[in-house]
Amino acid sequence: MPDNRILPQQHQPLLPRDRLIISDEPGEEAVPMDVAIVGGGPAGLACAIELARLAAEDNEGGGGIGEVEIAVLEKAAALGEHCLSGAVINPGPFRELFPGLSDGDFPFRGAVTGERVYVLTEGRSFRIPIPPPMKNHGNRIASISEVVRWMGEKAEAAGVNVFTGFPADALLVDGDRVRGVRTAATGLDRSGNPGSGYMPPTDVTAKVTALAEGTRGTLSQAYMRWQEIGSPNPQIFALGVKEIWETTKPLDAVVHTLGWPLPTDAFGGSFMYPLEPNLVAIGLVVGLDYRDAGLDPHVLMQRMKTHPLFREYLEGGEMVEWGAKTIPEGGFFALPERRHGDGVVILGDAAGFVDVPSLKGIHYAVQSGRLAARAIFDGLKKGDTSTATLRRYDDLVDTGFIATDLKRTRNMRLAFKSGFYMGGLKASLMTLTGGRFPGGMIDMHADAATPKDPADGDQPPFTPDGKLTFSKVDAVFKAGNKTRDDLPSHLIVGKDVPKEVAEMYARLCPAGVYEVRDDGTLVVNAPNCIDCKATDVLGPRWTPREGGSGPSYRRM
Repeated sequence: MPDNRILPQQHQPLLPRDRLIISDEPGEEAVPMDVAIVGGGPAGLACAIELARLAAEDNEGGGGIGEVEIAVLEKAAALGEHCLSGAVINPGPFRELFPGLSDGDFPFRGAVTGERVYVLTEGRSFRIPIPPPMKNHGNRIASISEVVRWMGEKAEAAGVNVFTGFPADALLVDGDRVRGVRTAATGLDRSGNPGSGYMPPTDVTAKVTALAEGTRGTLSQAYMRWQEIGSPNPQIFALGVKEIWETTKPLDAVVHTLGWPLPTDAFGGSFMYPLEPNLVAIGLVVGLDYRDAGLDPHVLMQRMKTHPLFREYLEGGEMVEWGAKTIPEGGFFALPERRHGDGVVILGDAAGFVDVPSLKGIHYAVQSGRLAARAIFDGLKKGDTSTATLRRYDDLVDTGFIATDLKRTRNMRLAFKSGFYMGGLKASLMTLTGGRFPGGMIDMHADAATPKDPADGDQPPFTPDGKLTFSKVDAVFKAGNKTRDDLPSHLIVGKDVPKEVAEMYARLCPAGVYEVRDDGTLVVNAPNCIDCKATDVLGPRWTPREGGSGPSYRRM
């Protein structure tokens, strides 16, 4: 490898496992629960709703399980504020989770009535046949923020305790057994000392802790490293940047694009979805195994909007919301060898349940929550929530449509490490053979282990116009970020970060968290962070911070 290439993992610190996995005795004021669910997204809420129903049905039938206390701990100030997705949703698991409701009762924006796929060059677009995995007939367009708020109402109506503004800061363990979580303190000053409005951490004990933290879950990562739970391939990620626009021209179809503005050696694409006649969601997704250290996902997204395909709808409109989030893309071969343990299960994006070829993950999150609830219910009935009983969760996942779907597309994302054109050819052959070509597994490196070429100093400058294109600072404002300026930094940065690596962080982060001084010193503006977790993949590590910090998405 040439000496001037950047290897991100050389500069990335490890997560502080001793801070995230603690064997302290729970405090005297610990809150006892039967089940503690970390994360109020679709996976966590589905788990809570299904478990509450199973318990109610058992009691109504004379089963005698008794009252089951379920707590959902969500780090955002309100449900949905940290949730971001495309989103076109497969409604199947919602129908099973809410069997008494019809499709018209769900908080979806509408059915997919038309769809188009284009390959873009800088100034032109070429419509292509829709690849079979990307066909969305029968699916629903939605705002995941709205869906999660609706699910939260259903959970509370079922008797679930939903606590917003309570990030889980550490797992409480006894030997190998997880017995609950400790929440993050509130009211610390910049130095980490108690300040005005200080509230100490709260211990929540539970017979089962369900980790539904979403992408790059910190406690999930720490638990799997602690328990040495591996996978055939490492998990890999993409960064999605999204905007909501009020437009003057209606969009009549779900649109996906490939090609420009991404370089041919980077995986990804873009989307444009109609939410209302004059409200559209647009986004750009970039695989974080990209090769060029000069790549800036935010700038690519802004340049994308200048393309005639997008400009036609956006020009004259207004960008009303902005956000970003990482997406697990490793697929079947990156799934953890087990997603359960003694007193713990791992759900949804935290476990990597996303199918990249079909651009779907929400229905897998909901289904994983439902399956976890069944295993947890069995454990509570038996009075045994050990590994032996909770193993049923993995059995249900592995024999159901989650694993079946991911196995069928197991090498499609991995094929694109050969580049856009060769990857497309391989993916087509995989589709035709139901995933059997090429056989076996395509090996992948973790994103941080993929070398990046130094940035090209001749890249054209980007100057936002404030109407169609925007700076990172303006974008973060549209995320509704409400983090205190004097909060302790929640980002762990490596020592002596070289200038070229610091510049890579600054480009990678869509929220302007990282800046580089003329002398090469890295400056970290932690309050800007919107919890997208991009640098947690390639650089500084993300850890939980004061509840209510971060974005306040409404329609993402």
